[in-house]
Amino acid sequence: MAPQKRVKAVEALSALAHEGRLSIFRLLVRTGLGGMAAGDIARKLDMLPNTLSANLAVLSGAGLVSSRRDGRSVIYSADYERMTALLSFPMEDCCNGDAGICAPLAAIAQRAACC
Repeated sequence: MAPQKRVKAVEALSALAHEGRLSIFRLLVRTGLGGMAAGDIARKLDMLPNTLSANLAVLSGAGLVSSRRDGRSVIYSADYERMTALLSFPMEDCCNGDAGICAPLAAIAQRAACC
């Protein structure tokens, strides 16, 4: 795997290695493509606005979430393409094509395909 892909994977995994950021990301993934307003995220997760803002900046910097303006609100959405690339990373890089290692991960991905 190209070094650039590894760097991006490390950035994304580092961003998710924080309980608050992981909670935000999980909420946005479950919310769907429509996303959620920053204020609603803060209320749903009982998070202070400045803490939420800092966490969203890290997730955004890692390419895991995107934002758009909707009137006075900022709507955040999970980047599903980036999430897929991140989840593919262990199968492509770490397993090195070894079916014995990759099979359990492939089975999980197959079960999740229904979503």
